[in-house]
This record gives sequence, structure tokens and C-alpha cells, in this order.
Amino acid sequence: MKSLTEYLTFKTKSRREFVNITPDVEKLVVKSGIKEGLCLVNAMHITASVFINDNESGLHHDYEKWLEELAPHEPIDHYRHNDTGEDNADAHLKRQVMGREVVVAITNGQLDFGPWETIFYGEFDGRRNKRVLVKIIGE
Repeated sequence: MKSLTEYLTFKTKSRREFVNITPDVEKLVVKSGIKEGLCLVNAMHITASVFINDNESGLHHDYEKWLEELAPHEPIDHYRHNDTGEDNADAHLKRQVMGREVVVAITNGQLDFGPWETIFYGEFDGRRNKRVLVKIIGE
């Protein structure tokens, strides 16, 4: 069995952002040389997410609105976590809802997606460097 471990680094321009990372992950699958296996992609920070869904701007807008309704950023003093001097309690909650990681099968050397599936990095407390782990295993 072979494996490849790589890290992608992101520094978003805004506090919240969704980044299509599918092309980056596809390049790593090719680099790995693995034809049959699994690809794990996970956020290495507790205020960021990795998830799979449709690459459609209306859906991204809906996510933004829905997540802000579930866990609004303000008022900052609404959250006990922010009593520590942080202002990102909402980002922790948004990450919990959106998930930490995805696993995608590799078949014939390619990510084996369903229709419209795309891998996204979701940032909820951005403007600083954050990492995503990509671990590919197989033969």
C-alpha cells in the first residue's frame, strides 16, 4: 500500500469564505500515483471546515445566511467562549455544523464523485494562515 500526506494552506481575505479545493485535491491524487484507495481531507483548525456539496453561488449565499442565523457572530458577549478574550465562538459552532472532514473514494486514479459533488474549505474565522490535511492511501 502507498500513501501521500500533504498540507494545503489558506489565508482568506474575509472572516467567512467558502473555497473550492477540488482542483488542489485532484492534483494530489495524481501526484500520489494511487489508482484505487481513499482520500481524506480535513481541516486542521477548529474554526474551519471541509465539506462536499454543489458549487453553486446561490447555495453558498444560503449557507452564509443559514449559518449566521444559527450562530450569529454578534453580539459577541452572547457567548461564554468569548469571555476568554476571543471573539470567534460563532466560528466554532459553524464548524461543528459543517463538519471537519470528508473521505472520497479513488477509482481508476480519480476522485469518485457523485453528480455535482465538489470539495470545499469553509472558513469561519479567517484572515490568518490555516491548514488542511490531505492524506491519500491505496494502491
